Amino acid sequence: MQLIVHGGAGDEPDEPDRRQSVLDEAAAIGADATTPVDAVVSAIDILEADPRFNAGIGGAIQADGVVRTDAGIMTDEREAGAACSMPGVRHAVGVARHIMEETPHVLLAGEHAVSFAEGFGIVPEELTTERTRERFRAADPPETDEIGERVEWVRERFGGADTVGAVAVDEGHVAAATSTGGRWFALAGRVGDVPQIGCGFYASPAGGASATGAGEDIARTTLAREAVRRLEDGEHPTDAAANAIDEFERLTGSTAGVIVLDESGQTGSAYNSAAMQTSTDF
Repeated sequence: MQLIVHGGAGDEPDEPDRRQSVLDEAAAIGADATTPVDAVVSAIDILEADPRFNAGIGGAIQADGVVRTDAGIMTDEREAGAACSMPGVRHAVGVARHIMEETPHVLLAGEHAVSFAEGFGIVPEELTTERTRERFRAADPPETDEIGERVEWVRERFGGADTVGAVAVDEGHVAAATSTGGRWFALAGRVGDVPQIGCGFYASPAGGASATGAGEDIARTTLAREAVRRLEDGEHPTDAAANAIDEFERLTGSTAGVIVLDESGQTGSAYNSAAMQTSTDF
């Protein structure tokens, strides 16, 4: 099993050494899995449980004070599943996997996705931490429900870019997945790139990619699909990642990162943000 994981593209992180050790643990656990799908889900599960990352516990809080999670997963056979806008769901990538494997659908949303998750033993839990609650309080959230005032508050504060993701390959079979708590101070119910196929994640027989960064711009440019398209055109993963990020920056002026793994197990990663931590295991 070849596996690469990322902890999100964004500002220089707090506790980078501790974050790196968690990423290394996630990569090692994923690499011991029996299938690429098992590998990306088990690796991301470690990151969703660690409040140092913006996924699951400790995820970004939306404008109404609620953490809502999104995730998506895809294989080289173009099987895919995604879930979005789930309040209180830590193991979002596990929900996405069940949608892919157990339903005829690609995407479930909101409270219905939460109910679906409960049917598979993934129950809602508290995702805020003292650190994230303090950050939300310090932003002076509006007490009004007047939409104009709330939108203006969001425009002034909306930001952040981290997600987590993984790509795995074994004997030519590929899986890619991404999970997130979204971006800080978004309007309630905002959904970014992560659960959208080709945006936050993508896989084909040529390989897979997981993207992270400014979600709205990633969605507008289908960054993960662009990285995999370059693999399909014969680019090495290192070049595919770098060229995809260069094109993304040219089109949007925003920051992002992407990890890439091809069907032979070669890896690549690139970012134009201040930092993006990754780990690989083989």
